[in-house]
Amino acid sequence: MAQQYSLAHLTVLGCAPPEMTYIAARAGYDFVSIRPIYMGLPGEPNYALAENPQMLKQTKRALADTGVKVHDIELARIYDDMHPTKYLPAMEVAAELGAKAVLSSIWTTNREYAIEKFGEVCDLAKTFGMSVDLEYVPIAGVNTLAGAVDVLRTARRDNAGLMIDVHHFHRALDKPADLDGLPKEWFHFAHLCDAQGEIPADRAEMTRILREERLYVGEGGIPVADILNRLPEMVYSIELPHLARAKEFGYAEHAFRCLESAKAYAAANPRSL
Repeated sequence: MAQQYSLAHLTVLGCAPPEMTYIAARAGYDFVSIRPIYMGLPGEPNYALAENPQMLKQTKRALADTGVKVHDIELARIYDDMHPTKYLPAMEVAAELGAKAVLSSIWTTNREYAIEKFGEVCDLAKTFGMSVDLEYVPIAGVNTLAGAVDVLRTARRDNAGLMIDVHHFHRALDKPADLDGLPKEWFHFAHLCDAQGEIPADRAEMTRILREERLYVGEGGIPVADILNRLPEMVYSIELPHLARAKEFGYAEHAFRCLESAKAYAAANPRSL
């Protein structure tokens, strides 16, 4: 089966879900990974479809027109004093759109609390037939592979998964061999991009790069093929924000170049395991 790709919203965050879907279709993506959970970050557009019936209608139309499907939604963050039920409206919309997964990350350092709330998010998503895939982020509370594995093994939810973002994997100093022996059923999709090989020591610079300046696959210093080779075959969601290139080329061309570089890299680095 040919490799399938999804366009992650952060790659084209200036585009609302309908426009993003049309861009994905023209570029050749199979899926979109949308962000209908508004996080209120500085400069972040609000694409909360549950609160915007017109945008939801337009998104459904774009999906029907193009045949592109919704793969996953984001981001069900776990943080102090949060209530998992706040994600129910977005989950309902995701199920309506046919999404398979909810992406989650943990931003509290309270382990017991994080595991409890992550489990509750999993339970809510299960009622809609969706997995909850935990992404560890180098600037978050759970920021390493070991930390994410600990959450999954302790929460023990059968719809919980582990989402590897190759940028975060590299920045956490994890090694491809660390993935060996983990349950195959944990893995549903992965985030694809590249970045400079040298890891920034400054947290602010690392944050800037992960949000604003990731590179096309094969352009940087991350051993992408070595990481992917340790994972089962799955959908690759290309999360590759690069604000300067999006401004220079336009979102549509940037999304196209993201996909073409990933396909070229895959052809040059076929799976060997």
